[in-house]
This record gives sequence, structure tokens and C-alpha cells, in this order.
Amino acid sequence: MKKFKKTDIIGFILENHPNAEEILSGFGFHCLFCPSAQMETLEEACEVHGVDVKDVLAVLNK
Repeated sequence: MKKFKKTDIIGFILENHPNAEEILSGFGFHCLFCPSAQMETLEEACEVHGVDVKDVLAVLNK
């Protein structure tokens, strides 16, 4: 499976990880399909939601 990076766009992650919606929702990302998600990086989204990007990447890349 592809390894995701903090610079990947949320929309890209949703398209390329079979469990991305469930994982990201578990971290409190509830607006995954809003327009900003198509342009926002994982790192930016983590900053907005007060989540450590390293924690999210650890789960996505498990």
C-alpha cells in the first residue's frame, strides 16, 4: 500500500486509502468531503483539528 505523507491532500488520501474516512473521522475530522478537503493537506487539517500529524500518519501507514 502507498505510504502517505503530511503534504498529501485530504481528497487524495480519501481516494487512495480504503479506510481513510473511518480513520480520519476517528481523529475528529468530520468535514472530509467539504470543498476545503480537496485542497487542504493532512498537516493543515491536523493543525486545524489540534491533532498530531505523526499520530494520523502512523495509523494511515500501518
